[in-house]
Amino acid sequence: MGFFIILGLLGGCANLPQTAAILERLPSDIPSRVELENVPFFPQDDYQCGPASLATVLNASGIKIEPETLVSQVYIPSKKGSLQIEMLASIRRQGRIAYELQPQLIDILREIQAGRPVLVLENFNTGFSQTWHYAVVVGYDLNREELISRSGINRRETLSFNAFEYVWKQGGYWALVVLPLDELPATARENQFAQSVLALEESGHLSHAKIAYQTLVKRWPKNLIGQIGLGNTSYALGDLKSAKLALTQAIQNHPESAMAHNNLAQVLADLGDMKEAIKTAEKAVSLGGPLLEETKATLKEIELKERNLKLRSKKK
Repeated sequence: MGFFIILGLLGGCANLPQTAAILERLPSDIPSRVELENVPFFPQDDYQCGPASLATVLNASGIKIEPETLVSQVYIPSKKGSLQIEMLASIRRQGRIAYELQPQLIDILREIQAGRPVLVLENFNTGFSQTWHYAVVVGYDLNREELISRSGINRRETLSFNAFEYVWKQGGYWALVVLPLDELPATARENQFAQSVLALEESGHLSHAKIAYQTLVKRWPKNLIGQIGLGNTSYALGDLKSAKLALTQAIQNHPESAMAHNNLAQVLADLGDMKEAIKTAEKAVSLGGPLLEETKATLKEIELKERNLKLRSKKK
């Protein structure tokens, strides 16, 4: 009852800031109405909005999966719900990029216009209690001032911009889109996308991360995270030639990167070019910085490897 009272009160109050900004100057770069009618719908069981909404966006991205498959990955019985960290991990496990949007309502509209449903976290805070809830925004109507969602047991739930902004704000403005490895979000920001791909690599999905890094550097050729990440994943997958190329380009674009020099030195050593490996490792050490101990260790290891190679050569 309290929830409906609050939403009713919002209907008679001034618009919240983001809603007001959009309605005062309607965006000219998006249509007035978009609804992604083909986005699948999985009505949730009790407390299962996490698996249901996650299955919705994964299926929309091309991954065929049922909510029941995701329950063990994201649902926490003691909390009767799912945390964002589990949701993010599950997306990466399925070979997709989880891209968290900026806390801007207009970004949700732009992703919808680009054909991507948006997973959001809402908090129906009545002042006496609060209910956290995941939903998937699949449409908007600027003239009617409303969003359209797959939510709970409702295939098509509408909420005014103002009411949505309220519950979304209470949910921390959290929203994300799920992307195939070779796609960029409509609202892509360089550093945010780079961090999303880095998180995919850190989750251990190296072959997927390599493809995502290629997507990153295709759009932003000089991105340091992208170039080093492409080098690191290529190296881990045994592709030393590609690793050398990516890390060499990283150094050309970022000559003060100790990490790029350090990692290239390791690749060169593995390729047997000990002279260049030592030279590159020495440069990494000379750059100092927070990785100094790691770069010293790499240089020491390469020098030891060279000595051992010389000893074996003499014995022959």
